Amino acid sequence: MTSPVQGLTDRGVAPADAVLLDLKGLKCPLPALKTRKALSRIASGERLSVVCTDPMAGIDIPNLLRETGDVLEDQQKGDGTLTFLVRKA
Repeated sequence: MTSPVQGLTDRGVAPADAVLLDLKGLKCPLPALKTRKALSRIASGERLSVVCTDPMAGIDIPNLLRETGDVLEDQQKGDGTLTFLVRKA
């Protein structure tokens, strides 16, 4: 399992090998900015599970990943949340 990064946990809805970044309640542009910062703090190949409630994150997070070159492995929508599973390039 990955080691926790400040502001992140390894518990919750994240897959066992992913770090959870809970951004529920934050509005644009904070989810994208905090995702960028979290990606800068994990090692290449590690996975990050990002959970958001802001509908704009559905546009912002994929656009961010196109810029950074990181990989969007999965995207789920449900119960008022958007969840992105990202692998750091």
